[in-house]
Amino acid sequence: MSDARLHAVICGVVQGVNFRYFTIRLAQRLNLTGWVRNLGYERVETVAEGPRDALNAFLEELRIGPSSARVTRVDVEWQKPTHEFTDFRVTYEEW
Repeated sequence: MSDARLHAVICGVVQGVNFRYFTIRLAQRLNLTGWVRNLGYERVETVAEGPRDALNAFLEELRIGPSSARVTRVDVEWQKPTHEFTDFRVTYEEW
């Protein structure tokens, strides 16, 4: 299966509940590259690249989140991969 790029904004109780670190561990387990960051009030944004099946598994887990989170919505956009990332990390930059 070919690589893809997933851009997602996760909404709900997703800040102050280790959501970013949950996302990093999940992405690393699935061998994805990209980043995650807090967007502000009750929103976390992530971009991940890798095999489509791994990205689908990633998205399924993001819809649930860690046990202390309460995800109410996930906005998803599928894109062509750029292969610009070498790992998966927290970022504070504007993309």
